[in-house]
Amino acid sequence: MEEPSILKFAPFSSAVDAGFWHKFTQLKLDVLHLSEDAIPITGYYVNSDAPGLPSRLGVEYDALDKNKSPSKWSCSAVGTLINTNTVEEFRNRDKQEILKASATVLWDAIISNSALENPSILTSFLMFTFADLKKYHYYYWFAFPAFTLPKTIPLIKQPRCLSAILTDKQIALLLLACEGLGTDVHQGFFTFTQYGNEFGIHPLGDYPHIRTAARGTDKDVFLAFSDPCTLPHNPGWPLRNLLTLVALKWSNLWSTHKILCLRIRIRNGIKDATHSLVLEVDLGRIDDPDNPPDLPPFLGWEKNERGKMGPRMVNLSASMDPTKLAESAVDLNLKLMRWRVAPQLDLPIIQNTRCLLLGSGTLGCSVARCLLAWGVRHMTLLDSGKVSYSNPVRQNLFTFKDCLNSGKYKALAAAEALAEIYPRVNCKGVVVNIPMPGHTVSESLEQQVRGDVATLEQLIDEHDVIFLLMDSRESRWLPTLLGAAKCKLVLTAALGFDSYLVIRHGFRCKEKQREEGSAGSKASERNFTALRGCIPGNLLGCYFCNDVVAPGDSTHDRTLDQQCTVTRPGVSYLAAAHVTELMVSILQHPDRGLAEASLNDADVKEGVLGPVPHSIRGFLGRHKLLTPASTAFQQCSGCSDKVIAAYREGGFEFLVKVFNSPAYLEEVSGLSELHQCVDDSQIWELTDSEEEAE
Repeated sequence: MEEPSILKFAPFSSAVDAGFWHKFTQLKLDVLHLSEDAIPITGYYVNSDAPGLPSRLGVEYDALDKNKSPSKWSCSAVGTLINTNTVEEFRNRDKQEILKASATVLWDAIISNSALENPSILTSFLMFTFADLKKYHYYYWFAFPAFTLPKTIPLIKQPRCLSAILTDKQIALLLLACEGLGTDVHQGFFTFTQYGNEFGIHPLGDYPHIRTAARGTDKDVFLAFSDPCTLPHNPGWPLRNLLTLVALKWSNLWSTHKILCLRIRIRNGIKDATHSLVLEVDLGRIDDPDNPPDLPPFLGWEKNERGKMGPRMVNLSASMDPTKLAESAVDLNLKLMRWRVAPQLDLPIIQNTRCLLLGSGTLGCSVARCLLAWGVRHMTLLDSGKVSYSNPVRQNLFTFKDCLNSGKYKALAAAEALAEIYPRVNCKGVVVNIPMPGHTVSESLEQQVRGDVATLEQLIDEHDVIFLLMDSRESRWLPTLLGAAKCKLVLTAALGFDSYLVIRHGFRCKEKQREEGSAGSKASERNFTALRGCIPGNLLGCYFCNDVVAPGDSTHDRTLDQQCTVTRPGVSYLAAAHVTELMVSILQHPDRGLAEASLNDADVKEGVLGPVPHSIRGFLGRHKLLTPASTAFQQCSGCSDKVIAAYREGGFEFLVKVFNSPAYLEEVSGLSELHQCVDDSQIWELTDSEEEAE
């Protein structure tokens, strides 16, 4: 007598969508960091593939979404993703132990009947990965754990097509019944009954009750599953664990079972299932089903594309959009900071900060590069100068070509260079002269100056942080006034030969101003500040607060070396780095611009990146760094209440008076009254002693 043939199964073949790796990269950088904890993942498979295709288990771009639901006529597969942090760990991890852990979870689900309540567990899978996020190389190895219980499964009859036992009309009625299956079809496993032309679709767990009730009748009862296989004589991998469950749960009732391997194709808009397989198997009997083994033999690692037991690798560096690649890569260093060093770092607040850089020279170019590295995506550069032949070696956004044909405008050339460095940056250059005290405005220039002031006012309104990076003292006056009047965060960087100054101006928060009320309350807060040894951000001085004279024309009657900023080349990079880091420290502080500055090294409230100083004074010749702090000066020519009130009342007419006569500014601010109390010699002595102390 011929021995019955043994049932063989077609294994799954993994199919990972490229979009999944994009999503996984974001998850790794922003959420997982160094964690190697297993995370849930959802796969899918279909029973409608054309002949010749392998049994595919797909992982789509949204496979990591917790609330992902399968598409119509696809079945869910419950997965687990384990990612390693190094390629060495990926290579050396005990693969059998990983598979055993996954198989143990599946076996527990079968024993506890969880797999009957949610049959998609029977198609559990494991995804073991390592992601090289610098090269966009992704290594992965799939496992589809399955049990060899029973060890062999004899076929009572050779597999037959569904058309051999049902008519076309009956198959159409069966498909009609399947359409009402609802969520059960997505779980992939169910019970199917036939009585003549009547078909019933039931949950998998109802199988023993339905089969018992059908005893002695003409009703046929089948175990059914959505079969992803397209081979003419073999079922797909999901049947392996279904038969293990059946053997364990119901082999004491029946050893033989009919199986429907449901396969559906659509031809000319009509569903067809005639090619589905019908099997009859003999599972034998489990010796003691009430005392199942702790864990039966299992297998499941997928072979790679070469047919060997090993992982696969996908290289997405060539296929990804270069702009998107750059967007992900430029933030890599920032996101890695959050893994170990600064987990509380708030990157979006930096990315969304709009920065206005006044000055596109040595400081402006370096600050723009530093801001770009910190993830700032919105920048405007303002300057009226053109690139000269001496600039490119010191100003790192320009090249020799920018100097030709009388030179490009610095602001425009710098913005173009930033866009070439990183196309995703939202950057523009604006060519505008900044009107200055001591630089007379004649009637012929009044219209132009009015337009320049209006442009500057609008730009300051549109931005969050204003950088003063110009090369003259008086050019900083108008932006200082506008920044204070419009409650903006203003930062100044200035260069000497071998020294530099970085300072944050007092932040005039509107809410804080309402709380302060009168000048008397300000004075009392200053006294309290002195006792505490710290200065709140709203009471800090600006760039002009330590001056006892108003800014004027500093370039008049000066030699070439006095007109140009003669400085050691490294000083500008130090200043640019410090002013950028100062801004980031402010944004990462819980009090933002109101962050306290320390007096005499007093303890202050720190942010994610530490305390926030008022000013930074660096001396390269002595390799020394000081962080002095001072309160706002009530007679300051740049930020005092009197000057701001005069600007708000007089508008452009007030500004023209200041441009034409710095003495008028001293009168408005109250500096002229101070001069009446102290003669000129004492003023200069005071100024010299202050400079020496600094």
